[in-house]
Parts: sequence; C-alpha cells; structure tokens
Amino acid sequence: MNRLSQACVSELPSDVSLPKYDRKQLKAGIVHLGIGAFHRAHQAFYTEAVLNKFGGDWGIVGCSLRSPSVRDQLAPQDGLYTLVERSGDGEKLQLIGAVIKNVVGPENPAELVSLMAQPNIKIVSLTITEKGYCHDPATGNLNSAHPDIEHDIQNLSHPKSAIGFLVAALAERFKSGTKSFTVLSCDNLPNNGEVLEKMIVQFAEKISAELAAWIKANTCFPSTMVDRIVPATTDDDRRDVEKRLGLRDEGVVIAEPFSQWVIEDKFSDGRPQWDQVGALLVEDVRVFEKIKLRLLNGAHSIMAYTGYLSGFDYISEVMNEPAFVNMVKTYMAREAGETIVAPAGFDIEAYKQQLRDRFSNKALKHRTWQIAMDGSQKLPQRLLESLRVQLKSNGNIDIICLGVAAWIRYVSGVDEKGNAIEVSDPFAAELRALSDANKDDAAANVRAIVGISKIFGDDLINEERFVLTTIDWLTRFRAKGVLDSIRESFL
Repeated sequence: MNRLSQACVSELPSDVSLPKYDRKQLKAGIVHLGIGAFHRAHQAFYTEAVLNKFGGDWGIVGCSLRSPSVRDQLAPQDGLYTLVERSGDGEKLQLIGAVIKNVVGPENPAELVSLMAQPNIKIVSLTITEKGYCHDPATGNLNSAHPDIEHDIQNLSHPKSAIGFLVAALAERFKSGTKSFTVLSCDNLPNNGEVLEKMIVQFAEKISAELAAWIKANTCFPSTMVDRIVPATTDDDRRDVEKRLGLRDEGVVIAEPFSQWVIEDKFSDGRPQWDQVGALLVEDVRVFEKIKLRLLNGAHSIMAYTGYLSGFDYISEVMNEPAFVNMVKTYMAREAGETIVAPAGFDIEAYKQQLRDRFSNKALKHRTWQIAMDGSQKLPQRLLESLRVQLKSNGNIDIICLGVAAWIRYVSGVDEKGNAIEVSDPFAAELRALSDANKDDAAANVRAIVGISKIFGDDLINEERFVLTTIDWLTRFRAKGVLDSIRESFL
C-alpha cells in the first residue's frame, strides 16, 4: 500500500476534506513543542481552519522533545496526516496540512534553538503535559533539582527540557535584538501562562538578570483552556483509515467532534485569526479553566482510576455502568460543582450533560489507562484545588476522597486480581515503595502518600476529615473491590 504524501492527495476519496490553500506558499510562523496527537487534533486543527479561510504564513514546525516517532510518521508524508472525528453518527475525515516540518530536539538541540530564534517565528506553543514544566506542583516554583533543569543551566546551548529550549531561544533573540515571540501553553494547568512565565523567568534568572528582565518586559505568556478528547491512535485505527483512503497514513489522529479553545488575548508579535474559526479570545481565561479542570478533568481522573480497577478498558464502558453515572453526576453537581461560578450566559447544567454525553461516546476508544497516566502531576489541579475549597467551607468532599483513594490503590502497581499495573508517573517508584511498605494498613498507606508534600503540599496531611474519608474509601476498596464499593454507594 502506498504511503500518504503530497503527490498522492489527488487520489484521496471525495469525502475527505482537503487543504484549500497552496502548501508550497506556507511559511513557518509557529514552533510547537510536544507535537503529539492532542496538538494535531486541536491547535493544528484550528490553525488549519485559519489557513483554509484566510491563507497566510502560519505554518507549524512541530518538535518532539523525547521520541522521534511523530517525525518518523510524518516526514515521509510531507507532514500530512488525517484527522478522524468519530461519534455515534459516523466519521468525518480531514487532511491536515498545517504542519510543514518536524524536528526532534535531542537529535540536534542547537538546530531547534536556532529555529526558534528566527524572526519569522512569532509563537512557540506547548503541549508537553504537566510534568514537562519541571515545576513543583505544591509550591509552583521551578524544580531546580530536576536533572534536566540542572543540565540545562550548565549547558544552555544544548538543552534537554522545554524550559531550557525556550530560555535558550529567548536568549538568542535578546542577544541579536530580535523581537520576542509569544509563549503559548496549551496544557491542563491552572493559569498555565502564568505558571510557564514563572518557570521561564526563574530559570532565566539563573543565567542572567538582564535576560530575565528582557523576557519579562518583552514576552507574552497567554493563559489558555483547551478541550478535546483525543484517544491514543491504535493499529486498528490506522488499518481502518487505510481502507478509507486507499493509502497508508502512519500519522492518523482520532478525536471527538467537540473542541474548545479559550485564549487570553495578549500576544507579543501577532497571531493567527483563531477567533474567526471557533476559538474564544478573552481577557481572563480562569473561569473557563476552573470549569473544565474541575468538571471534565476531575471527573475523567476519578473515572480513570475507578474504571481501570473495575476492569473497564474505556471511558465509554465506565459510563455504561449506572453506579458510575450516578457517581459522576453527584461529583459534578455537589463537589466540583459547588466550587465554580459560571460566567453570565453560560448554561452550566447543559455543559455537565454535554460532558456526560461526550464520556459516553462509544465510537471513541479512550482508554482509562491513558487518562490515568501522571496522576501525581494531575491531581493537584483536577481534584486537590476543589478539595481545598470544600474543606475551607466545610463542603462535600466524599467523591474527591474516593478519587484520591482510587489513585492510591492504582499506584500500588497491582490490580485486584493480582496482576501488575503499568503505572506511568514521575513518582511511580516512590509511590510503589510506600504502598508496598503499608500494604496491610490502609490508614498508614494513605498517611504516607498524602504526606508527599510535592504532590499534596504541607497542609492536606493535617486535614483529618480528608485523610479519614480517604482511609475509609481505601479500606472499602481493599475489602470489597472498587466496583462493588461504588455500586453499594451510588445505586
């Protein structure tokens, strides 16, 4: 089977949407760090819509900071890939052409730094997941002891971390008198622009006070809220798309039809007209961010840990179980719901129902294991912020504690049948050691893990209502199993 490429575009079926602009005229305006499936289904999707409508010079250079897999998928395809939107109504296929080049940072760090330092690059965006920020989630400061940060401070010309690459490129622009670019975080972190700016400035201060001052004065760090469910692409997905296209596409990305992008409207040197193709440009992202992180992401994490431990591979299977549906409804209405205030004109109840409908999309094979990754980095934003609000007001915390207990049970590394769990988390070894040391004592297990200040801060170990409720859930999970415990409580 021939490979998808620019030369083969004319062979594609008529029901595949094609780029409406001349890709030969496209120039690089954006560098994106972390070009995984989410970026290709979200920010690149919006940029493609701008190019289709207006043309312009907003081509994307994608960069992988770890694996060369995306470059190896897309390079033989001239950067082209298929975006497949799946729902109960069927599939919609679109060929995306906005990505004009892919590089792999570790293969040639100096090349990537030089690329970002070029004047034509107006925006550097990121989807590197929470752990890529090399920060301490509990304090919000740069983790100076992180091995990559330690390396980059000493070797700024050959950085490893996203923070190091950004500071190195900004330093080059500072030295050459080139206008700064916008640094656009698209990760699920509260106030992600402010977090990223703090990491960049704290790092830069270790290099040069003058550099740090120039960055603060000349570089914009808009906060954003991003939303689209994008499961990992499987070999079956690639085979299905191959049958539809008549060509092999190694870069296929699967997504739900829904997408949302809210962006703080502050940019250093221009931007694509994303607001003309569905994105929302606002003065303050925080209200939208809280709604999404606490309702969608918080519920997703709870479903991921409880669902995986109950034997469900996919989120849609979790939503087939009435007890889990009731748990999610209660969490949205009572626990997370009580911590947010919707903006004027925003129908919060319709939004909650829309989330539950999206979770139930059987056409979207979103694995519980995928969502469960990096919980130590996600829980502080998704659950612990709501927890602190509720503790302060003596509000409801039961399902938040259930979620924390399920995560503690999950990171033990052994499921209810005695099978190994592949726990993907920066703290996996420490969490497993604490779980093993306290496998016969749920109370000691909870107190040991909640005592990790880099995840839970210094305050939550002293919140007895939280600790005791979490101990109670973990005790029930160990005695009855997760599925039976949730059925007992929510049916």
